[in-house]
Amino acid sequence: MNIAYNIARRYLFAKKSQNVINIISLISMVGVLTASMALLVVLSVFNGLHDFVGNLYGNFDPDLKVVPVEGKVLSLDSIDLDAIKQIEGVEFISQTIENQALLKFDKRRAPAVVIGVDSIFNKISRIDSIIVDGEFKLQHNQNNLGVIGGILADQLALRLNFVTPLVIYVPKRTGNVNMMAPQNAFLQEYINPSGIFMVQQVEYDSQYLIIGIDQARRLFEYNSDIVSALYIKVKDPDKANLVKLQIEKISGNHLKALNREEQHQSFYKVMKVEKLMAYLILSFILAIAAFNVIGTMSMLIFEKKESIFTLKSMGGDRKLITRIFLTEGLLISLLGVIIGLLLGIVLVLAQQYFGIIKFSGSGSFIVDAYPVQLVWSDVLLVLVTVCIIAYLAAWYPVKVIVKRYYSETGMP
Repeated sequence: MNIAYNIARRYLFAKKSQNVINIISLISMVGVLTASMALLVVLSVFNGLHDFVGNLYGNFDPDLKVVPVEGKVLSLDSIDLDAIKQIEGVEFISQTIENQALLKFDKRRAPAVVIGVDSIFNKISRIDSIIVDGEFKLQHNQNNLGVIGGILADQLALRLNFVTPLVIYVPKRTGNVNMMAPQNAFLQEYINPSGIFMVQQVEYDSQYLIIGIDQARRLFEYNSDIVSALYIKVKDPDKANLVKLQIEKISGNHLKALNREEQHQSFYKVMKVEKLMAYLILSFILAIAAFNVIGTMSMLIFEKKESIFTLKSMGGDRKLITRIFLTEGLLISLLGVIIGLLLGIVLVLAQQYFGIIKFSGSGSFIVDAYPVQLVWSDVLLVLVTVCIIAYLAAWYPVKVIVKRYYSETGMP
């Protein structure tokens, strides 16, 4: 194999008798270079979007969200909460309770998701960092306070300096409903908003109202040991899945722990499918670029007919000669992909750290520049993809052409 590589390398860099062969070789290499660079950049863009949106969700979501396998709520008496607290890596555990409600402010009404949280919630999430008006406060003296999503606040025409309280209506879970007085079928609570938050995700900003957990339990008619979910912050987010497995082991089949991606499974699944489709489409373009090597190899083999005769005279069999030209085809592709990857890495890192390409227009964006993130496994993926495509593209044509010229030498 060393003999084949050394001869192929010499053929690659040696001056050809026909200058057009050099030009075609260069075009083939540039095609692979461009396609490889484009593939790495596109994959990095998807990584950047994945990480960017994940950070937005992370401002509100916990590292792990423990929910019941069946039903909407669970009793703390039914789980070994102390054992979960003792798991290595668990830093904070917050209790939450969540349900649908109707909000009324002045003459405006809007459906909402009311989530009651305890005093540890702001240690679990980064809620303080997304408050755009006011502050995160759920109790002041004897007054019940809350924070509301920005879009939901706009729907209600709600502002923090208004004296009129926000009314929360929830259907009674217990007792009989008097059809002659349907208004009595609802429980209601009052709060004064202390802050407005913006996660920059519609599903949160247009739905959520956060209040104290005691008020929420009173509103939803639950005892003090009932929760909808446990929000868990881990010391090392990279080890969240290890903590997740231990929690599920302790709880058996009653609870499931959801990591960041599992909390928004549909969104991340769509992102992965889009990234896969982009990879397949660009790989197809890369295959077309790699097939240009066939023309280069055909002309090169034609030029090296005498060398084939010489090698055959020296005892070189057809397999050796096939390996020589196949190796040269791979070298052309590898040279293109290595330069392409280096250029792609430079472009991605420049965008990642300096934000060279900005969003156009005068609108307000969450970030100024397109988010990208370089993942070294993508670099390896592109390299392996090019090697496989180049080998498949060159193997059959080289084998057929070498067989023809090897036979034409007139030797047995």
